[in-house]
Amino acid sequence: MKIEADEKRLRQAVERGEWKSADVGRRGRTRYARVARATFRKDRQLNVRLSSKDLEAIQKRALVEGLSYQALISSLLHKYASGRLKEV
Repeated sequence: MKIEADEKRLRQAVERGEWKSADVGRRGRTRYARVARATFRKDRQLNVRLSSKDLEAIQKRALVEGLSYQALISSLLHKYASGRLKEV
């Protein structure tokens, strides 16, 4: 798995003990769990036609990332919808 430089620095900081868990208590954990479930709930279905060439390329990229191609497509669409997809 490819790790970016920022991810390496973050991992090293965690391993050095520079990051501590926030004590949000039981209510906080319950609230954050509820928000996370609502954010990632898959409650709609979408059917899309793609060229074989594009689908094969997506499947290869997903394999490299360690994801299913459906999860990769879903992630890309979510990033685009939330304005976090960066154009190159």
